[in-house]
Amino acid sequence: MSKVLIVTGDAAEVLEVYYPYYRLLEEGYEAVIASPTQKTLHTVCHDFIDGWDTYTEKPAHLLQSHLGFADVDPSEYAALIIPGGRAPEYIRGNAELPRILQHFIDADKPIGAICHGAQVFLSLSDYSYFNGRTMTAYNASRLEVERLGACYADETLHVDGKLVTGHAWPDLPGFMREFLKLVRQDAAQTAEAITP
Repeated sequence: MSKVLIVTGDAAEVLEVYYPYYRLLEEGYEAVIASPTQKTLHTVCHDFIDGWDTYTEKPAHLLQSHLGFADVDPSEYAALIIPGGRAPEYIRGNAELPRILQHFIDADKPIGAICHGAQVFLSLSDYSYFNGRTMTAYNASRLEVERLGACYADETLHVDGKLVTGHAWPDLPGFMREFLKLVRQDAAQTAEAITP
């Protein structure tokens, strides 16, 4: 059974962490949630109200993480998912996160980042992976995407090589469809490579 890592923290958007987590389990993958420290996470619900220029936030479900970032061996995982919400803006300051992200980039494994998830990539010291790439994210994260050196896509779902990015939680069905397609393709290529 393949393992997929989900990196998140407190104030993750509830749908963007629960939906991928349960879809992975449904498909037979071992979904592992990592956060800065192993703990019970507090997720939030982001929604929109007429007349507001930005989203509102309310407390949502509790979610148990399985391990802390320091205990993650990224080589054990086939792919990576980065949910949005407000979690990315603070988990990107964790000293262990760049090591985890860099593994998935260097190993050319599937990476999915939705909503504000792209913000975590600013923790990397080298942005060259993003040069010439196109990504989408929640529109408030456009500046972060462009700071990475990537082109910001206005569409709400974009696939660039093994990088799947989505605008927000309404895009989760397509986001997970494309992400799982890449994970399956990688598994099939690996199986072919080891078959004598």
